[in-house]
Amino acid sequence: MTHPVSIDIVADLVCPWCWLGKRNWDAARKLVPDIPVDTVWRPYQLDPDLPREGRPYREYMKAKFSGSNTERWTQMRTYLEQAAPAAGIEFHFDSIPVRPNTLNAHRVLRWAAGQGVADAAAEGLFRAFFAESEDIGDPAVLARIAGEAGLDAALTAELLASDRDEAEIRDEEAFFRKLGVTGVPTYIFNGRFAVSGAQEPQVLADAIRQASLEPAETD
Repeated sequence: MTHPVSIDIVADLVCPWCWLGKRNWDAARKLVPDIPVDTVWRPYQLDPDLPREGRPYREYMKAKFSGSNTERWTQMRTYLEQAAPAAGIEFHFDSIPVRPNTLNAHRVLRWAAGQGVADAAAEGLFRAFFAESEDIGDPAVLARIAGEAGLDAALTAELLASDRDEAEIRDEEAFFRKLGVTGVPTYIFNGRFAVSGAQEPQVLADAIRQASLEPAETD
């Protein structure tokens, strides 16, 4: 007997591995069409201390990957750019203007989940940042993306001008950090086990099959 599978995807919307991981997740679900899967996006900020207006991207990356870390970033970037076409995505790292604080982007994703359009919103946010070189910390950009995903763009703009759900996002992120999440994407299956990193679709599909053999943990 198989059970429905609930997956928490802990991710940040400026993490290139997370966009690749989302596409691999989409492909994995197609490999197990007979298993009901409920995907819940969970917030994680790789750099929560960034100012709300963000920092120039080149300046930020130079500071983060300088010295001995330069080669590490070069290797990661090469891998991501080579893996992107097979996943149907594009990374335009050289054109990104701003490394944003992602608190507002996570708020939009939370509201999208409430309307059942979280996957569309996540895809729109990833594409806007990595492929279209947009600042996803800009409330106007976020409101437009929300509208394209199926939310009310004007209402989203009003909510972004408030502090609605900011505390909830921070609390939720803190919960997953305390749970032991230190990198993203992390996939948590039925609250029982986790798979980290942008794994290949077959690996994720196997994890879905494994999770379907026992019911999810309940509070």
